[in-house]
Amino acid sequence: MVLRPPVEPMLAQARDSLPPPSALPGDLVFQPKWDGFRAILFTPCPGPGSVLLQSRRGSLIQTRFPDLVRAATVLPDGLVLDGELVVWAGEQLSFEALQRRAASSGRTAARLAQEMPAHFVAFDVLQADGQELLQTPYAARRARLEALFAERQLTAPWTLCPETTDVALAREWLTSWTEVPGIEGLVIRGSQQRYLPGARALVKIRRRDTTEAIIGAITGTLRRPQTLVLGRLDQDDRLRPVGRTTPVRPDAARQLAEQLTPAAPGHPWEGLRFTTGWGSHTPLDVTLVQPDLVTEIMVDTAQERGAWRHPARFARIRTDITAADVPRFGAGTEPSA
Repeated sequence: MVLRPPVEPMLAQARDSLPPPSALPGDLVFQPKWDGFRAILFTPCPGPGSVLLQSRRGSLIQTRFPDLVRAATVLPDGLVLDGELVVWAGEQLSFEALQRRAASSGRTAARLAQEMPAHFVAFDVLQADGQELLQTPYAARRARLEALFAERQLTAPWTLCPETTDVALAREWLTSWTEVPGIEGLVIRGSQQRYLPGARALVKIRRRDTTEAIIGAITGTLRRPQTLVLGRLDQDDRLRPVGRTTPVRPDAARQLAEQLTPAAPGHPWEGLRFTTGWGSHTPLDVTLVQPDLVTEIMVDTAQERGAWRHPARFARIRTDITAADVPRFGAGTEPSA
């Protein structure tokens, strides 16, 4: 069977710690988790056809990445690669630049391809030489992928995703590699694992750091807050939104209800429109509160324009510090003194 789009990518379930060795078939294999757009690339089988690039949700997006289509002339026919689209900005990855690329078309797509070229980080091969490999154990698929890069001497924009079976090295990657904006953590698979389209059969672990933010609004009610809308002061002492938490536990909600106070007139977020998530246009109903209560939160490394793209986790109330002690807007996870 020859694979044709759409092919559902195999997904990962989130965990807070490394899984036991028996969690996945075979030895555990660790790869860095890239903060990009998941994509599956198809080269034509022998005969007429064109290079296709499929998004995670099944849309064909090759017209938005003409640089990758041109570069695919060095790839063999009948190839299907699973990987991540990324855009480098200096020594870090830029999710904002990648979003611009993914939303472009026509002349704009061609111009952006010149200004901010995309890279394809390949971490699996689903078909080679027109032969479907979904039932082949991962270790054998990886060997085919490594052979492809070696035989074709592939270089940028094609990148072979690093991996290791050394747990100690994987822990080091989780600490050191995630210092680079754009690398969020680890993805873990089994060496004997088959490729299971659409199944959450992999494991992902995001690096999380502890830092502080100011509570500027909540969802729910003052008596029963559900999530916290967080802010930080910029250099002009303006409160800027930086993210939202996951739902707080009932015991934490009770503690917060005792500390939160209704917003006074002139709240810095009066008239501001909030949405349910990063990139969403769905409005979020919030209740403004007096922005003087500080919370300790756990956040991952996915930050864009001073705000966290993924929900933070509430850790505790920090009554020992004031809003002025919180790291400034854009300071990342640098802890307060």
